[in-house]
Amino acid sequence: MEYRQIFGNPSRLIVWVGLSMSVLLVVLEIIIGVQYSAVEPEIWQIGLLVASLVVLDILFLVELFSVRKYATRIVFYCVDFALLLIVCSLTGSTYISAIYCVILSQLYINVDSFRTKLTVFIASCVAFIVTSIIGWMITHGMSLTGEQIISIVSGCVVGLIILAVHFVVANFLISYHKNNLKLIDALREAEENKSRLEEAYRELSQTAVYEERNRIARDIHDNAGHSITAVIMQTEAAKLLIDSDPKEAKAKMVSANIQAKNALNQMRESVHLLAGRDSSVTLKDELQETIAGTMDGTDIKIRYDIDDVSLPYDKRRFMGNCLKELLANGMRHGGATAFYVELKSDGESVKLTVSDNGSGLPSDFKEGFGLKGIREKASSFGGGVFYESQEGEGVEVTVKINLNGEE
Repeated sequence: MEYRQIFGNPSRLIVWVGLSMSVLLVVLEIIIGVQYSAVEPEIWQIGLLVASLVVLDILFLVELFSVRKYATRIVFYCVDFALLLIVCSLTGSTYISAIYCVILSQLYINVDSFRTKLTVFIASCVAFIVTSIIGWMITHGMSLTGEQIISIVSGCVVGLIILAVHFVVANFLISYHKNNLKLIDALREAEENKSRLEEAYRELSQTAVYEERNRIARDIHDNAGHSITAVIMQTEAAKLLIDSDPKEAKAKMVSANIQAKNALNQMRESVHLLAGRDSSVTLKDELQETIAGTMDGTDIKIRYDIDDVSLPYDKRRFMGNCLKELLANGMRHGGATAFYVELKSDGESVKLTVSDNGSGLPSDFKEGFGLKGIREKASSFGGGVFYESQEGEGVEVTVKINLNGEE
């Protein structure tokens, strides 16, 4: 069985120790009684001794099983020591120090204050010396020889040593027991905390996996989706021109091929991003490349005014993906053929504005996967997404992020 299972219940431990002490107390009382009877005491002395020992036993057991309040315990201990004074005064027994140890053991277990224990120990030592002297004098007479004085002093010294050793050992064992229980409880609590942390880590890992999946999906959607939209538009235009203007249709197909290769490169770039690789391309270069790729081989016209803004890689890539998504949405959903792109910074935030000549936002407009991802990411950067539109007259979308993180 574990230590906690055997000794972990303080009440049960006190009862078992108390019963053991009570048995030891009775044994010592019998030895003292036998020793005292050898000096042929008077009847009243025997009666007083027996009565004192019996009352001492009764109080010891009552205190063990019934008394719980601290103040009441102190009263019981005072009565115990008064009875010990009587016993010691009558007998002058060399075993009286052992009875003191038994009674004090019960007190040391039930009292938590070390100062109180030390005070009782000192008082017990004084009482032991006084009663030992009185008991010796009652037993051997008032006149003392030098040899008897030496015997009294040596008995007192031995008794004090016994009481001191008992005080140190008893309190060490009690302190060891309590600290051991605290250590066991702390270890159990640490194990429970460890289990909770492991569970929280598993949940956090699952959340990180979901976030990474969404990140991959948004990255592929924003990058490859834009290029594939351009490919679809160019191939559709080529289909319409293949009979009437084969040369132009061929040009459209060549442009679509270039856009398809661009989409593949962007897919690879996404993989590189997820692998932790960075790029030295500036935001202005990236936006201009996106604009040129969109106009190449199409009838789309894009004017722009782009400041050379320096951003961390994650924010720079986010703004680049925003432009691709907004251009693709304007062409695919709004039928836009002309755009105006503007990137400006006021030192605290950066704004990307994309306007088009498309059909505008419908009255029942709801953000799709791409726009919802842009809003969530912009919000994480301390910004947001703002729309201005009238149905049939185009739309203007502004994406704002803070330069210094969240607001």
